[in-house]
Amino acid sequence: MDAAALCRMAMECGFDLAGVTPAVALPEFVFYQDWVHRGKAAGMSYLTDHRGEIRRDPHQLLPSAKSILVCGVFYNSREPSIAELDDPARAWISRYAWGEDYHDVLRTRFEKLAERLPACEYRICVDTAPLLERAYARRAGLGWIGKNSCLINEHRGSWFFLGEMLLSLELTANEPPPDRCGSCSRCIDACPTQAIISTGRSEPAWELDAGLCISYHTIESKSEAPLDLRAHFGSHIFGCDICQDVCPWNQRAPVSIDAPFQPREFAPPLAELAALSEEGFRSMFRASPIWRAKYRGFLRNVCTAMGNARLPQYRIPLEQLAQHEDSAVSDHARWALERIGETRYPES
Repeated sequence: MDAAALCRMAMECGFDLAGVTPAVALPEFVFYQDWVHRGKAAGMSYLTDHRGEIRRDPHQLLPSAKSILVCGVFYNSREPSIAELDDPARAWISRYAWGEDYHDVLRTRFEKLAERLPACEYRICVDTAPLLERAYARRAGLGWIGKNSCLINEHRGSWFFLGEMLLSLELTANEPPPDRCGSCSRCIDACPTQAIISTGRSEPAWELDAGLCISYHTIESKSEAPLDLRAHFGSHIFGCDICQDVCPWNQRAPVSIDAPFQPREFAPPLAELAALSEEGFRSMFRASPIWRAKYRGFLRNVCTAMGNARLPQYRIPLEQLAQHEDSAVSDHARWALERIGETRYPES
């Protein structure tokens, strides 16, 4: 089997992008290691503990690996960006979480592909495996790593999920594309918390400081968000798409017709989310990426968005949440009540 045939098979199994690169240790690991050591991974222990070292070499995941098949699946939809949503009473959920959990969807497609492979050893990796997936995706020809740390494809933009299959097959590699960000700084300028920062060197010239990132604080972090950042979170309750929304390469990004990624929860009302019980949260989001935030982290984020909306009708639900047993939820609820107290809206 050659690489071109494998990529065609991947497309037939439901992938939109596919490329091959050798399963070798990458020099990019040095950048990753330095980023971690400088604290830019914030509280994401899965990036800083023993799993970080595994990212040094893919042979620690599959000793017989010779090639890596990197695949992408589009998830862009027709719904508007947050800049086009002019309703403070609605919550913003990152576009990738509008449909089903992509981990399950991509793994199923890789398993379908595995059934068609010649005899070989393989390992499927969908986001959770300790692998420098964007670096391998770049080398497999899927795109370049932009200033916002997203992988960008010249013709398809950056709205796609990544997954990999480590293979014991020797395959011809694709070539990485050139970096086409140029002098554009739209993602840097648009970030509300200034989370995209200069490294002070030529490569990579820009990096993401997770401790300043809205996505980190609304998805990964389990504690209170810094006081000086909360007002910049706007209506975001799970993730943030701003740096991708403003990217010129996404202006012509294809719209996905993939059934699992069609929107189920698009900008739901904050009042309804604040009233969800833990059982209601489980029922609504169990099969969604939003489950990762967990119920208490979700409520914390809803409180922040209510505070930023500064609508007086949120006082009653926030007063109830201010009594919550979780300290992060109660802290953010009290902060939100203070924000509403400063509003010029008349009392309801």
